[in-house]
Amino acid sequence: MAVDEHTTAPPSLRERRRAAATQEIVDAAERHLAEHGPAALSLRAVARSLGMTVQALYHYFPSRDALVTALVTKGYEDLADAVQAAVDAPSDDPDLPRLVMAAEGYRRWAIAHPESFQLLYGTPLRGYAAPADGPTTQATRRMSEIFERELFDGFSAEQLATADVPALSPALRAYLDQLPHYGHGHLPAPATALLMNAWGHLHGLVALEVFGHTSFLGDHQAELFRMAMRNLLADIHRRIA
Repeated sequence: MAVDEHTTAPPSLRERRRAAATQEIVDAAERHLAEHGPAALSLRAVARSLGMTVQALYHYFPSRDALVTALVTKGYEDLADAVQAAVDAPSDDPDLPRLVMAAEGYRRWAIAHPESFQLLYGTPLRGYAAPADGPTTQATRRMSEIFERELFDGFSAEQLATADVPALSPALRAYLDQLPHYGHGHLPAPATALLMNAWGHLHGLVALEVFGHTSFLGDHQAELFRMAMRNLLADIHRRIA
């Protein structure tokens, strides 16, 4: 019987052991991150928590930056999973727009994982730079795809191109036109400007809450956030013919 040349061979025992060890290291790094915050992350501390030497850990992550990249990638993937799950889950309000559901999923994950949120969106770690177009970039694309889809679903490219936004300078319009997009195909510059405005508003409110700046609102923060997202979505849709 002929063997399909495209059949993928199962991972070897050595590969499975390496994958398991790598996952164990990432899990330990996440625990350390949750306990001590991003600034205290070090290979030595993670290795110590696993009973390993730093030299042994280097076989899996050759530098702190490699481990940070793995953590950032996983953080974005977990956040995108939470946002998509929020969109797919039944809502307590049958009329709640899916964009608002996505935003609330984003907020809930950030509140539940403040240290990971800080790693993704807080003060950059000294000396760390994510690899260009590497796994962290790939992981953020799912987030972009979800929010672009839920914000602009049902609108044509022509409608998005004529959205009512303040006049864009030729330089800004040209820059926005060449940005990559992952959910709605190519977005015209006015739609990209609206998307960035929505992202800044959404993320700003979440960051204020995660870092404790709106704690005076107490249990009312979720209701006010939902109202803000509803208003944001209504304003953007009013601007699209």
